[in-house]
Amino acid sequence: MTRWHSASGQASIEVVLLAPLLVAVVLAAAQVLAAGAAGELADHAAQAGAVAILQGADPKAAALDAVPGWSQRRMTVRVDGRRVRVRLRPPSPIAGLGGVLEAERHADAGPKTP
Repeated sequence: MTRWHSASGQASIEVVLLAPLLVAVVLAAAQVLAAGAAGELADHAAQAGAVAILQGADPKAAALDAVPGWSQRRMTVRVDGRRVRVRLRPPSPIAGLGGVLEAERHADAGPKTP
């Protein structure tokens, strides 16, 4: 009776089996970073919109100008009185996941002074 004790192909099998897990971990980490960046950009845009209200400028235009071009297409700006609300969907390799991780931030220009 001959027993095979060779492990010459074991490393290749392990790599093939672990590669999808490694890809999933990398994609998850990238998605978390994209969601964090979306939150920071949304906060920055909302504050820029509130400052524009104080300066008598267009808050929507200021919010859009405060972020990079790729995020402008994924952003909605709503102005309600002196409050600016910004929603930003992060980019995502999985369809629909960007909507789940959408960031919403607001900034208030404070009370109107006479």
